[in-house]
Amino acid sequence: MNEERIKISQDLLSDGFGLIAASGYINNEGGQAIADAANKLMDQGCKTLLIDLDGTRIINSIGVSILLEILEKLMDEKGQLAFCNLTPTISKTFEIMGLVQYASVYSDREAAQSAIAGDASV
Repeated sequence: MNEERIKISQDLLSDGFGLIAASGYINNEGGQAIADAANKLMDQGCKTLLIDLDGTRIINSIGVSILLEILEKLMDEKGQLAFCNLTPTISKTFEIMGLVQYASVYSDREAAQSAIAGDASV
C-alpha cells in the first residue's frame, strides 16, 4: 500500500488562534508531525487550534490517539480544538472515537474561522 506522506503547514493566525493544515496519511509519523506543529503553536500561546484535514483521506488508530493527546493538552490549558474539511470516513472515525464530543467540526476553513472568531468575541 502506498500511503501519501504527510504534509504539514502551521500558522499563528491571531493572538491565541493557530492553524495546522495537514494532508496525507495520518499514522504514527503523520500524527507526530501534527503534534509537533501543535506543540510549537501552543508554545507561542495558542489556546485555540484548528486542524484543516483537506487532502487527508485516511487516519489510523495511532493517528487518532495522537490527536486525542493534543485535545487533552489543549483542554488542560482551557483551550479548544477544531477540525475542518473531513472526509465522511474520517468524520465517522472521529464520531466513533469520541473526538467530536470535545472538539468542534466544521465543513471548511472559512466556516471554522468565522465560528471561532465569533466565540472569541463573546
